[in-house]
Order: sequence, then C-alpha cells, then structure tokens
Amino acid sequence: MQIVVFDDHKQANFYPLTLNRSIGDLRCGILKLRQRLETAFGSDDSSSVIIDPILVPLYKERHPDWLINQPTDKEKLYLNSRIKLSKEAIKEINTMPNDSALINDEIILAAKLKSKNMSFQDDTNTISLPPQTNAITSHIGTYECLSDIIHDNGRMLKWDFENYFDTQDNFFETEPGVTVLHPYNVWIAEGVILNPGVILDASEGPIVIDEGVKVMHNAVLCGPLYIGKNSLVKIGAKIYGNTSIGPVCKIGGEIEGSIFQAYSNKQHDGFLGHAYIGEWVNLGADTNNSDLKNTYKNVAYYSYAHDSKCDSGTQFLGCVIGDHSKTGINCSINTGTVIGIGCNIWGHDLFSDFIPDFSWGETKQLVPYKFQAFCETASTVKQRRKLLFSIVEQELYQHINSGR
Repeated sequence: MQIVVFDDHKQANFYPLTLNRSIGDLRCGILKLRQRLETAFGSDDSSSVIIDPILVPLYKERHPDWLINQPTDKEKLYLNSRIKLSKEAIKEINTMPNDSALINDEIILAAKLKSKNMSFQDDTNTISLPPQTNAITSHIGTYECLSDIIHDNGRMLKWDFENYFDTQDNFFETEPGVTVLHPYNVWIAEGVILNPGVILDASEGPIVIDEGVKVMHNAVLCGPLYIGKNSLVKIGAKIYGNTSIGPVCKIGGEIEGSIFQAYSNKQHDGFLGHAYIGEWVNLGADTNNSDLKNTYKNVAYYSYAHDSKCDSGTQFLGCVIGDHSKTGINCSINTGTVIGIGCNIWGHDLFSDFIPDFSWGETKQLVPYKFQAFCETASTVKQRRKLLFSIVEQELYQHINSGR
C-alpha cells in the first residue's frame, strides 16, 4: 500500500514555517510529522506527498525519488499531515474499510482508496474525495497552529523514544565526570562526545542524543529532549524538557519547551522558551524571549491566515521565527511574537506582535530587506555548511517576498 501524506488548506495556519516547507516536514518530537506517519503505517516505498504547488520545484530538486503531487496506481492510504498521532488514531485508521475516509468537522483525516485518487485544487489548496467514497465520522485530533505543535512536543518525544529509538543500538558510553540520572531513559548514538561535567537528567522523560553530537563541559540536559545529528551544545548550557533540537545546530544559554527545525544557532546566553525556530536562524548574544505574560492570561499571536492576532489557548508561548532570520545582540522578544522569513533585526527596544517577512532594522524603524542582499547572506551562510542556495530556492523566496 502506498502511503500518501497530504497538506490541506490549513497550510497558512503554520506560516512562516510553511511558506517554504510542507506541514509534514515540521518537526515535533524526534521525527517530522510526515516521517512519523510513514513509519507508523509501514511505508517501505519512497515518500509520496501532496503539497502546495509553489513548493513542488524545491521538493523535486531536493527529493528526486519522491512522488510529488503525482497519482499512483497502487492501493493508497492518504494521511493528513496535521494528524495528532496516538494509539487510538492508528487503530482507527488501520481498521478503515476500502474506499472510505475519516472525516472530522469536514476535515479529511485519512482515506483508503483501492484505485481512485483524491483530487487537489491548486488555486485553493483543498483536497476532495472521489465520488462514492464512504465518509466515516472520526474524532482524531489535528494540529491547528504552531502553538499546538510546540505544546505536543513533549508527548511526541516520549512517543518517538518508545516506538522508534528504544530498540535501536545504543552506544551508551560516557566519560568520567558525566552524570546520568535514569540511564534506561537515555539513548546515545555512535560518535557522541560528552565532556566532563555534563549532566543528563532523564527522570522526567527520555533523552536522545543523535550521531556526531558534542556536548561541552557543565551542560545540563533534562528530558524529554532530542539533540539532532552533528549539533553542538555549548559550555554551561541549560536545556529543559520538551525541547527538540534538529540537526547541525549550535545551542547555548537557557532553553525550555522549544523546537529548532535544523541548521540554526543560539550559541550564547539568553532565554528561549516555548518557541519554534526555523532553519538558518541565528540568535545574537543575550537575545531573550518572554513566554509568559505578567497577567498570566492566554498569549495571543499573529496569524498569517487571519491577518490578525489569535488566542493561542495557552499561557505559555514564546516566539516563532521563520527561516534565515537573524537577531542582533541583546534583542528582547515579547510573548507570542512572530518573526517572518528572512528578517534581520537588532536594537534594544522590545520586539512585539509581528515582524513581516524580509524586514530589516530596529523595531521602530523597520524597512524592507533588499532581496539581493538577503540572497547573498543566505548563500554565504549555507556555504559554511557546504550547501548551496540554489536558483530554485531563490525563486521561491522571491515569490514569498513579492507577497505570495
């Protein structure tokens, strides 16, 4: 059976992170949403996805072996990339009859089709079922915004550890001077370096440290926590639970309940809490965010989909920062602030509410970031990791910069 993971019309709810990636490629826990769905339902084939047409050239460049917005003749299990996975959800999807679909409040969650294909409307990013599909009411939950993903991260860290990492080869070897609490909750990959003074505290949840990670002296890591491949944790870092650090990141200071997609740096002192950080982000020294209002009321955040602020439904929400954005030293970021793609901001005034994509300057003097200058910086940054800022990427960012 071919697993097809699809993005629906809610993609804008996850901007700015999904301006340049599929919802299914958002990290939550150890894995990305798409990876977890494919693994849970036993896909052995190359990935098959339905995504926003504007993303197709980039995905075809990066994943030439994937089926992207292409029908297949195989029996198919369509899965909404926003599904909140649980044992109950897996059982409900696995027991679906052929030519049926699970529906929750008019949202298609999953469909099992033998020969027909679902249709995708390019102009509205909506998915439609073929005629005579049996619609079954379901109560499987879905992620509705990035705040939902941030607050489900701890659960999914535990889920991924129990389902995918606990049975893999564990290279649990530590140097003298490394303290490990609840070692059966710790999984260490090959090539990990833990320097003396490091504390791994897995008493509240698992800790997974992936290949090639280096943790420097006196860093304290509390579970549930994932540190991605080839990342660096700096001296004296304090990383609290419910945090996921993607591959090739540099991490320091104090972090709690946050997600780093990949290739981003927060090397210096400063607090980051209940935040979602994209790729190629750099946070300057002593950049801090607030994740709790002094009134203890729910945090509101700017929604691209509604072009207004929305209630996050939670007291704890720090910031969301899109890909290729940078902050200068001593930047202060207010509770629930959304910073778009390709921003370069600095100054001592508090950044609040919403910083539009490709903004440049201080909070009271923001101007558009010159696109050519943005491309030059992005190219330089990627070259430092021996990667190219391709023409296809530039064209996608140009499209975003022009107002989508």
